[in-house]
Amino acid sequence: MDRIIGIDYGSARVGLAQSDPLGIFASPLETVPAAKIIDYLQKYALAEPIVRFVVGYPLNLDGSRAGAAPDVDAFLKKLTRAFPDVPVTLEDERFTSVLAHRAMIDGGMKKSRRRDKNSVDKISAALILQAYLDKKK
Repeated sequence: MDRIIGIDYGSARVGLAQSDPLGIFASPLETVPAAKIIDYLQKYALAEPIVRFVVGYPLNLDGSRAGAAPDVDAFLKKLTRAFPDVPVTLEDERFTSVLAHRAMIDGGMKKSRRRDKNSVDKISAALILQAYLDKKK
């Protein structure tokens, strides 16, 4: 079943989310160390065909590139080199961490789990992917 993968890239950790096979909703998948992300995605692609990557792109409030943009640009080069046939879409990632924290609170997640940055990263990736899926409808 074809999957779209949402990516919230960080220099230390990368949050991942996947679409359902119909491309309607996103769900958190995993948080992977940044140094191992390409290997993880290659293994994932062996089990589930990836038809698109949706990568959160850091922007300032005025729409200009944020300070983390060069790191994401370097990751995008590695990603497109490793997956030359899979299209990449950039999605504005402003406020995804705030929204992720809000979703965890609203979902009743305990404070100790909300402090876990791994949870925040993969929920942020799901929010990035869901924004793309909602636009696509």
